[in-house]
Amino acid sequence: MPPLYSSRDEPEVMMEINTTPLIDVMLVLLVMLIITIPIQLHAVNLDMPVGNPPNAAPPPELQIDIDAKSVVYWQGTPIAAEELEAKLTTLAQQPVQPVLKIRPNKDSQYAVFANVLSSTRRKGLNKVAVIGSEQFVR
Repeated sequence: MPPLYSSRDEPEVMMEINTTPLIDVMLVLLVMLIITIPIQLHAVNLDMPVGNPPNAAPPPELQIDIDAKSVVYWQGTPIAAEELEAKLTTLAQQPVQPVLKIRPNKDSQYAVFANVLSSTRRKGLNKVAVIGSEQFVR
């Protein structure tokens, strides 16, 4: 190896490029490319619903109320448990199920509300909403 200093005590100029930092940067870029390519190629196939036709009417809404004395009302008319079961059976057989809105009173018995809710589930009615929950906030 030639001496780094000449006889004049001045350093010699190096004519070679240092490739170590270049190789380090290239390896880092290669690793990043290897990591990001599978993420970009990952796809999830979803069956998205098609929009409703413009002439489709919304399903009808029916209201079931439960008053403070735990009496069940169908569209404002008092109804017995057997009649409620019969009406829910006929609703479940319809091609377009209506939206049932159940509004319990906060002073009614929970067992009556749970019976109405479980009856809708047993009959296969899926469009059920419990409304009036703001009265239960303390």
